[in-house]
Amino acid sequence: MASHHLPGLDEHFSVPEVHHVAASRPLAWLKQGWQDLMAHPGPSLIYGVLVATMGWLIVTLAAPRPYLVTAAVSGFLLIAPLIATGVYELTRQRANGRTPTFLDSLIGLRRNASAVAQIGIVLALAALAWERISAILLALFYGGEMSTVEGFVRQVLFSGDYTGVVIAWFAGGGLLAALVFSLTVIGMPMLIDRDTDVITAMMTSLRTVADNVPAMLVWAGLIVALTAIGFATLMLGLIVILPWLGHATWCAYQDLLDK
Repeated sequence: MASHHLPGLDEHFSVPEVHHVAASRPLAWLKQGWQDLMAHPGPSLIYGVLVATMGWLIVTLAAPRPYLVTAAVSGFLLIAPLIATGVYELTRQRANGRTPTFLDSLIGLRRNASAVAQIGIVLALAALAWERISAILLALFYGGEMSTVEGFVRQVLFSGDYTGVVIAWFAGGGLLAALVFSLTVIGMPMLIDRDTDVITAMMTSLRTVADNVPAMLVWAGLIVALTAIGFATLMLGLIVILPWLGHATWCAYQDLLDK
């Protein structure tokens, strides 16, 4: 069943038919994603190790400047869809009856490499913009010490002295994250699967989210919760969580768009 909350898109882009799914459908995506992860754990977990290592390096490098840590973590989350493209390729090849290796997934990414690189630039610019916004907010409203990450977070979040900063930071970050999610949750796997351009992929993703708001809210919440678990385990959980979410996102893409 397709809905048409954004009918104007059809006048300018060749947007595939979008299916409407129930709010509980993301749980099925997670279940199928786990099955796909178990079907080829080796190549999938390599991506998980790469992501966990990258996350650890980002936090470690930002630690001497506590104000950068929150921006760095947020920026990492903004570019995570790009990192997951290899996982999408693993699932795509498996659906076509192959048993892909890690190298196979990298080779497969060359099929629409230009478009993937373009959306990667968009995500990188979003991450850089958020780092600058975070720095400006703190420069304007934060007057405390920044000696350690723990002390900085405790003072900002729990002292009650910087409620305005916290509200502005979460509001700005939430809006940017929602925009990135809406443009990439279907757009990224679509670029891996189809010979299409970046704008069409992002507009298709935006329309899919608009047509399935309850399910997409649940899906976004699950992504945030699982990613938080990954960070809470000192990045170790991301070794499993990121490829799991990558496989599940591919299932979402297959479920929501006409073949």
